[in-house]
Amino acid sequence: MAKFEIKLPKMGESVAEATITSWLKNIGDTIELDETIVEIATDKVDSEVPSEVSGILIEIKYNVDDVVAVGETIAIIETDADNTETTPQELTQTETPKESAVIEKQIEKTFDNLDLTIKKTGDSGKFYSPLVRNIAKTEGISMNQLESIQGSGKDGRVTKDDLLAYIKNGQKTPDNNKQTTDSKTNIKPKSNSKPQPTKASIPLQEGDEIIAMSRMGKMIAHHMVASVQTSAHVQSFVEVDVTNVVNWRNKIKDDFLKREGEKITFTPIFMQAIAKALKDYPMINIAVDGDTIIKRKNINLGMAAALPDGNLIVPVIKNADQLNLVGMTKQVNSLANKARNGKLAPDDIQGGTYTVTNVGGFGSIMGTPIINQPQVGILALGAIRKTPSVIETPDGDFIGIRHKMYLSHSYDHRVVNGALGGMFVKKVADYLEAWDINTDY
Repeated sequence: MAKFEIKLPKMGESVAEATITSWLKNIGDTIELDETIVEIATDKVDSEVPSEVSGILIEIKYNVDDVVAVGETIAIIETDADNTETTPQELTQTETPKESAVIEKQIEKTFDNLDLTIKKTGDSGKFYSPLVRNIAKTEGISMNQLESIQGSGKDGRVTKDDLLAYIKNGQKTPDNNKQTTDSKTNIKPKSNSKPQPTKASIPLQEGDEIIAMSRMGKMIAHHMVASVQTSAHVQSFVEVDVTNVVNWRNKIKDDFLKREGEKITFTPIFMQAIAKALKDYPMINIAVDGDTIIKRKNINLGMAAALPDGNLIVPVIKNADQLNLVGMTKQVNSLANKARNGKLAPDDIQGGTYTVTNVGGFGSIMGTPIINQPQVGILALGAIRKTPSVIETPDGDFIGIRHKMYLSHSYDHRVVNGALGGMFVKKVADYLEAWDINTDY
């Protein structure tokens, strides 16, 4: 018999931990290969962890609601394999130091990018998990307030529940006791910190309804504010004639569905043009890390999609420049369906290098989207409209009805100047306007 450790899998470069939400198997249960044994949740998506082996579940190392770092052992399965047995202790001794260093580096990099003010280890020596630090940052909890919380975890560690209970009880700090003691000697305590501004209370009117923001809503709000504070946002707009695209799609959509079993929308056509333009202008397909630029090798297009609760998420089409139109259509439809049904896996939303959002789906003719950090650009697709337009011919100009739309390109002016930002979006327009009405798929 041999023992196999089930570890929390890597879920993308920016995900360092997950919360155990449900164990689907109990100790003593028989586990089949690829059978799901536990459900987990990150701050971005829910997921399932399948077993890599068949055997008997003999140990569960974490309880529901526990926060686990990527790479940590969460369960042990006893298998019928003939290989030499390796105990969990031996694995820990040989692998943990290396894995811990990698995980810690991931954690630090992730939260440094978010500009958190909460330190990993406080002056008291308490360790604060990334989840706790993230909640503290989102809720505006200071380091001093966090240090004052009596933790219920191991060695007094502050857990997620401790922090949420503290927030629910009104964020009362015990710092007033120190000032009372000092006042007995008529000595005013000196403070090197600036006074914190009092949060203004918004007056309520009759009939007003108070709705608490969801955790994901808070995360998105923080991410948007952080992006605006990080990047110098500028925009370029281009009007593009997509008459050929519209007519071609209307002509082939029924045959496409019959042959490929997929509905073809305008989105994969636009995504293909954007991927081509990124290949032409690789300095749009970059990221900024402090004072350095990371030039991405792969073109991974993020595609804003709606979740069941109304929030938006950005699944990623990997190596988009290598897909033909059929492959692009299948990727777009698959990710959109997963998002609508809440079935996105962690890997589906990781690794994006440039993002596209379809504001036209809600009737907007253009938009000024916020950059998805650490990327440097995002393109908004406006609504396609029939408009009167001047058409140039060898016999003269005349007025005709054309299908037109606006492309709105937001980019980071720290590293992308106006010329580059404008040429890129114009290149996308050129590819769409040059669409061959007789092309095959």
